[in-house]
Amino acid sequence: MKSEKGFTLIETLVALGLLGIISVGLLSGLATTFRAGWVSQERVIAESLAKSQWEHIMAQDYILTADYNPDDPENCYQLIDIPDELVVKGYTIEINNPQIIISPGEDSYFELQSITVVINREEKPLLMMSDYRVGRLS
Repeated sequence: MKSEKGFTLIETLVALGLLGIISVGLLSGLATTFRAGWVSQERVIAESLAKSQWEHIMAQDYILTADYNPDDPENCYQLIDIPDELVVKGYTIEINNPQIIISPGEDSYFELQSITVVINREEKPLLMMSDYRVGRLS
């Protein structure tokens, strides 16, 4: 008998099978990491837009809930300008009509309203942010 060195066909197939299993696991992990990174980036963009919109609302004059009209630019909160690169990706902002939490009465000289800002991407809601705003009545 001759002593031969090298790999047999069975050893080579087993090694290729193990390499294939390891490769599938590695590629699956990379795909999951990439997807998680994209979801995280989308979330950061949505939060940034919502916070910017909320700060813009706070800088505007208070509008009484009874006077609020989304079709009248004088009687609604204005939207921020979304950067062009985000508009192309389908991001939009909505401001829901303010809801009265505390109405002005005989003893109170203020109104408390709840305002909800909705960030959408390709017409699907990504993030809803609600906060309160107080307006003093003259």
